[in-house]
Amino acid sequence: MREILSDLVAEQQYQDQFLQRTNIRDWKKKTPSAGWSIQDTVSHLASLEEYAYNALEEGGSRLAEASQYDTFGEFTLAGLLPGRTMRPQDVIEWWREARAKVVDSLSRKSPSDRVPWFAGEMSAKTFATARLMETWAHGLDIHTTMDAEPEDTPRLRHIAWLAWKTLPHAFADAGQPYEVPVRVEVIGPAYAKYIFGPADTDQLIKGTAGDWCRVAVRRRSADDTSLKAQGQVAEMALKVVRAYL
Repeated sequence: MREILSDLVAEQQYQDQFLQRTNIRDWKKKTPSAGWSIQDTVSHLASLEEYAYNALEEGGSRLAEASQYDTFGEFTLAGLLPGRTMRPQDVIEWWREARAKVVDSLSRKSPSDRVPWFAGEMSAKTFATARLMETWAHGLDIHTTMDAEPEDTPRLRHIAWLAWKTLPHAFADAGQPYEVPVRVEVIGPAYAKYIFGPADTDQLIKGTAGDWCRVAVRRRSADDTSLKAQGQVAEMALKVVRAYL
């Protein structure tokens, strides 16, 4: 758990530091994600960390709250609404306190420990990876709002893996059969190679890790990237991939 938690904390600190350099008046600017403001986005992150802590320490007793809403989008909106009555300084403290509790709890878990979540149970290591992905994805929205280019770091390897690992779930959610496993070969920062999937499959996705990860969190269309798919299942993967859980 040490590696993934170290990278999770590094990603959270990276986004936190960017927010500290963002003028308070800009927190009301709308991001590309659901029309939320930067303040809404940080509130969403804080709210999800509270649910994550509940999943880790209280058996996920609060997860059923999502069923009280017609859509998951309505549920997530309800979670961020308290932040709209708070000062930006208080919102970021909300996020800091909530995420610190989650990291502390995860530090006492074994990688294979099971954790309940909205999309189903997963290992503690995958759960930590999902928290990193969530932070990174919403960080993209904040950077875009401020016309800033985020730095792609080796932490992308975790998100690239999660995007590949969750392909069966993504296909099922899209109502598509996942008949043949897909292999993903992408290049990360410093020309690092991230490779996932069996070597003997004829379904292959190649490109950069930055593009693969952005497509996986639905911040970029595969058509607007250099990603290449070989095989029908791989082509479908670029349409349905969804790393968030």
